[in-house]
Amino acid sequence: MSVKIRLARHGKKNYAFYHIVVADSRAPRDGRFIELIGSYNPNSNPATIILDNEKALQWMNNGAQPTETCRRILSYKGVLLKKHLLEGVKKGALTLEQADAKYNAWVAEKEAKVSQKKTALAQDKVAAKKSALEAEAKVNADRAAELAKKKAEAEAAKAAAEAEAAAAAEAEAAPAEETAENPEA
Repeated sequence: MSVKIRLARHGKKNYAFYHIVVADSRAPRDGRFIELIGSYNPNSNPATIILDNEKALQWMNNGAQPTETCRRILSYKGVLLKKHLLEGVKKGALTLEQADAKYNAWVAEKEAKVSQKKTALAQDKVAAKKSALEAEAKVNADRAAELAKKKAEAEAAKAAAEAEAAAAAEAEAAPAEETAENPEA
């Protein structure tokens, strides 16, 4: 029986979520599995990976073969490095303390990179929101200026119309006054 470490798809259509499982290679993709060792959510940024490193390492040492995607996930989480270091300890190339020190240094560096990426993404999100608000404020200011201009034009037109109406009323009243004062005309 050939054992594989692979992904089992779950989640909605166009919104996949995966379980990382150890399964017989002849079993269906989402079917029967031997053990669930983690999960992988590619929808978040950065992708969320929850993995039981000890179980994954134990299965790798027992001969389970990861698929390409699972190999990348295991490499990202440091399982393949740990396996490599433990094989070096078995061969006598380094001691267990040295292997643990190298592994812990790698984990610290990896966590620093991931946290740096998260903060960069958060800062980009804040900057994008700020620029969108500035652009919206500019558009609102332009609209307000345009409305004020139209309102001023409308008031000027209204004042001109009132002045014209008053002048026309005076013009009508003036000949009537002349005829009233001068009945001979």
